[in-house]
Amino acid sequence: MTTDDTTRDTTSGGEVPAGDPGDELGSLADLTAHEASAFLTAVTEVASGNSPDTAIPLLTLALSQVLVAGSRLGAIQDVVLEERYEADPGPDDDPDPLRDGLANLLAGIDDYVYVIDPVTSPERADGSITNDLADVALALTHGLKHYQAGRKVEALWWWQFSYLSSWGDRALASMRALHSILSHLRLDADEERVSEAEFDALHP
Repeated sequence: MTTDDTTRDTTSGGEVPAGDPGDELGSLADLTAHEASAFLTAVTEVASGNSPDTAIPLLTLALSQVLVAGSRLGAIQDVVLEERYEADPGPDDDPDPLRDGLANLLAGIDDYVYVIDPVTSPERADGSITNDLADVALALTHGLKHYQAGRKVEALWWWQFSYLSSWGDRALASMRALHSILSHLRLDADEERVSEAEFDALHP
């Protein structure tokens, strides 16, 4: 996903007027900004490599929480701006430091296979947890720039649009992969070690 197209048309399919965001949209933008910031903080901390033993569960938790925010955006009616084109929020942040940190952390378990569209086709494709997380982070950061500039409705529009078109899919796919990794780590125990643990439990 690229976010350098600063003249994206925002007028199609809308039902929510822009203008004054009002209490409801303003509160939703505040909540989404908080959740986006929490995700970015968690992923950046994991990518630092300070706690590799907890990286997988922490990433799974961060994704599940930000997907709640996305699901909320998907449940409301379309957010549309008064202006026809998206305002330029400035250059996107460089995702490479985050990507490099995650790639080092997830070396050997980063790649996975997923169904591109389970509703319309059984076609499969290769995925990368690192690339997914970087794309999600970039999309959320793009919306935060609008939010921090005081354009709450525009931030909300961007988060909703990008959730439905890109980052929601990437977050779901990578969370499924992370869940699989976590399940294997927790459940694929060595039979001999299990037997020893059971013996120790029965013979204290």
